[in-house]
Amino acid sequence: MTYLAPRQGLFAIILLVSFCLQTLLLVISTDQQLSNSRAQKGEQMVAQLIDEARLSLENKDRVSLSVIANRYTSEQDVTRILIKDNNGDILVPVGNAPMQQGDTISQIATKGDAVIGSVALTLKDISKGEIIAMQWPFVIGSMVLHLLLWLIYSYIARPTKEQINAISRDVQDLHREQYTQFDQRGYDRERERRHSMSAADEHGKGSSQSDNVGNHDHDLSGGGSNTQTATGTSNNQQPNTRKLDIHSAVNQYVRTQQNQDSTPDDDTSGTTGNMTDSDANDPTAYKADDNGQHANHHASRLSATRAFDSVSVQIVFHDEFNMLERLAPSQRLPYLALCTQLLNQAVTELLKQPLLLGVSAINEPNFDESGAYVMLKADNSHAKVALAGVMLAKLYLMLNKIIHDKHIELSRFALPAKAGVSDNAQVDAMTHLLDSIGKKEQMLILLPNAGLKQISHHVQVQSVMRPTTVYERECAIFDGGNDAMIQRLADVRNAVLMIDDSEE
Repeated sequence: MTYLAPRQGLFAIILLVSFCLQTLLLVISTDQQLSNSRAQKGEQMVAQLIDEARLSLENKDRVSLSVIANRYTSEQDVTRILIKDNNGDILVPVGNAPMQQGDTISQIATKGDAVIGSVALTLKDISKGEIIAMQWPFVIGSMVLHLLLWLIYSYIARPTKEQINAISRDVQDLHREQYTQFDQRGYDRERERRHSMSAADEHGKGSSQSDNVGNHDHDLSGGGSNTQTATGTSNNQQPNTRKLDIHSAVNQYVRTQQNQDSTPDDDTSGTTGNMTDSDANDPTAYKADDNGQHANHHASRLSATRAFDSVSVQIVFHDEFNMLERLAPSQRLPYLALCTQLLNQAVTELLKQPLLLGVSAINEPNFDESGAYVMLKADNSHAKVALAGVMLAKLYLMLNKIIHDKHIELSRFALPAKAGVSDNAQVDAMTHLLDSIGKKEQMLILLPNAGLKQISHHVQVQSVMRPTTVYERECAIFDGGNDAMIQRLADVRNAVLMIDDSEE
């Protein structure tokens, strides 16, 4: 059997890299040589052109200059010739490819001490493909040489028969040692198992013999037969006892798994009553019961029919790069104070609206690095507290948009904001939603059916695209309001800004 040379593919990669580097160095060196020779040739051509065209250039004879320049543009390396007078005006522009890039050589034409004009000659650049085409014998020869080196290596580096036999002997010795160790471990385990079984049998025989001696003392007449009967009985009871123990363990395991897999809707007292004595000592049973209660608690919080009489409005900064933390306190504290002032004025002006009669603010919001929190409460059953929360969140987003744009225009620090409106049962959930899916200038709404019905006549909402959690599925995104509400918010926004301007 013929074996390949070791790491033949790796050697081929090395040869390929060597060929590419060699070709690259050839192209670079050839380009440098050609550039130097073309530069010398161009300078000679410009000097010769000035000598021939000096009289025509002095007289500004365009026809003679064109004839002279056309002779030089017939050269393959020359792409363009530009002849100008002493004032810099172009007299003759000639060339085969005026738009082609290349090296330009310029020289001033003089007659005595007077400048009579200038000549600019552009030489064509030589592409890398042209260089490779010029050096094709060397490139093909290098390729063939590298291929021959790879073939020679693949033939010479193949393992000989002696090396193959030595490798096979080493492999056989390794397998033999592994199998010997495996058989030794198996033999040791089998010997220990047999030793333990024999010890158990001897213990059982000793117990049966002691029982037989006791029976012999009580009944002397039937000693021999009674001894054999007692021994047989004791030997027959041992496997039956083992079977009973196994069945008991299996039944206990099944009961434990049934208690752990019980649904959260099961009654807690019923679950506790069905526990066995072993389950009562097992902490996993209590853990399953606690998980059921926790699931019931979350189910009540997510219930769409939950009652509410207050809402919380959370306003956070959309700070993707934690710029607020890096800001100096001399700039951060005034900015937070401005945001706090705007929010308090927005709350005050908004709650003056007749539409929101019966809604009051419980706390006085204050901005910090994590944002601000406003709680609104309904003083009676007719107060539209959910609508007030949505309008307050939208109002502050409108104010923050104006402040943000103005600060950016003045090259001052400002951050966009995002808001969330929820009932008290979903404050923590809304905080996570704002952090995970909230976008700048966006409002998230997490309210029960009663709250959604309260705002349905004034705003439009949309669902979260591709929700991954229960809260994302229940969350709604503010998608616009009717003309009356937007106009009312615009009036309140203008009132807040006029108050701010008058205070300043």
